Formats: sequence, C-alpha cells, structure tokens
Amino acid sequence: MRTIDVQQIIEAVAKICQEANYKLEDDVLDSFKKACNTEVSQSGKEILNLLLENAHIASSESIPMCQDTGFAVVFVEMGQDVHVINGDFNEAINEGVRKGYQEGYLRKSIVGNPLDRVNTGDNTPAVIHTNIVPGEKIKITVAPKGGGSENMSALKMLKPAEGVEGVKGFVLETIKNAGPNPCPPLVIGVGIGGTMERCALLAKEALLRQIGKPHPLEDIAKLEQELLDKINRMGIGPAGLGGRTTALGVHIEIFGAHIASLPVAVNINCHAARHKSVEI
Repeated sequence: MRTIDVQQIIEAVAKICQEANYKLEDDVLDSFKKACNTEVSQSGKEILNLLLENAHIASSESIPMCQDTGFAVVFVEMGQDVHVINGDFNEAINEGVRKGYQEGYLRKSIVGNPLDRVNTGDNTPAVIHTNIVPGEKIKITVAPKGGGSENMSALKMLKPAEGVEGVKGFVLETIKNAGPNPCPPLVIGVGIGGTMERCALLAKEALLRQIGKPHPLEDIAKLEQELLDKINRMGIGPAGLGGRTTALGVHIEIFGAHIASLPVAVNINCHAARHKSVEI
C-alpha cells in the first residue's frame, strides 16, 4: 500500500490546469499543420495559420490560448493500492483547480447554482470522473471544456432498429446544427451504447484520444473515417467561414447496451482540444 498526501494532488492539479490552458498537445498542432496543406479555402488556410500562431504565443508566454479557460473536467485513474492521507481526495482536486486558476490568472467561468447564476470565483466545482485501476499510482488528466462547444453537444436515445444509419444521421445532424458556434475546426467525440449517462461520458472520454488514432475495432474505425469525410464535406470550415476543415478528427467509443436501447452522444470540442496529464 502506497500513501500519497493530498498536498501532492493539489500541486499536481494546479500545475496541469495551467499547462492545459497554455500548451496544446503535439497531435493538435500537427493536425493544424496537416490541415493547412489540404485546405482549399484561402480564408481557411489563414485561420489555421492564425491558430498555430496563437498556440505558439500562448505556449511561449504562458498565457491562455482562449479567453474561455473552461470547466475543469478531471479524469482520475486511481490505483487500488493507493491510500490518500491528510485530507479528502475530491476536495484536493477542487483545491488544485482553485489554486491553478487563481495563480494562473485563468478566467473563472463556473456558477454555483445554475439558476441564480452567481459565479463561484475560483472555477470550482470541478467535474471529477474516478476509475479504480490496478497499481499504486494516480494518473490525473485535466481537460478544460469550453462552454461554446459544450452547448452544441447532444444526446439521443435511438431505437435499436435505427442501427448504424441512425447513428450516422444523428451525428451529422448535430454537427450541421452546430455550424460555426463551437469554433471549428472541431474534435468530435461520439459515444455509442451504455445508459444515458454512460453514453455521454463515453463521448467525453473519446475527446482524450490522440487525434487521428483510429479505434482498435476495424468497423468502428471505418465509421470514424466515414463520418469525418462527410463532416468535412459540409463546407462549414475553419471558424465557420467555409472550407474542407470542419473537423480534425472523429473519435468513437462504445459500450454494451440494453436490448431495448441505442444511446448516442456527440460531445463537440473546439479547436482548442486541451488536456494535460500527470502521474503521481
């Protein structure tokens, strides 16, 4: 049994909250560069180059790449042989978010009560998803999620008879209805199966996958590519001003489903596909 003090968790979360908002992962930057070479729209090329320049400035000067520094969505892989000491684990995560957003001068975007709309002033509470895994380490991933792209996300409980064509139709309809609002080029997470809440989480988890890395099941990988091709033929383009690069990637995750259900969730991420991980 390994013991980990909550202060280690607080400091680690604070650090990656800032890093996630300052530095895009290489797969995102490489996707921008690749899209610059394939984009036929001149305005689209200019926007993609501006996104690369913006990412460079944010990283080199340690400033947020976007004014919306996001809801702190935290994914935890908790080793079953870890004992957290000197405090509450979930409160440590929230304290790390609080510290990271305050010391990093990141915008505080969270209201405590969604109806009275009073800002909490420290970007908490975080959304925390914890999965117990073998081992004696803790892996924490912070994925700041902007409000504009989240607002365009959707879930639908299809009838099983609607099958894969129903899934494709819903995904394409969701992206068409979103238009320029989620700040394309997009990364699109799709969850298929499970219950309503599990399906939505699948779609969120899909956003963490390296852009362009296909699903290990061949039929799902083909579906990802088909959807990406069709989405990029919609003509929405970078910033919604037209072009071939509406999405950088479509990632699908699946789970077992009830015989009476076919849930489908689409979680849209803007071009700032932010996430950073740390292992303690």
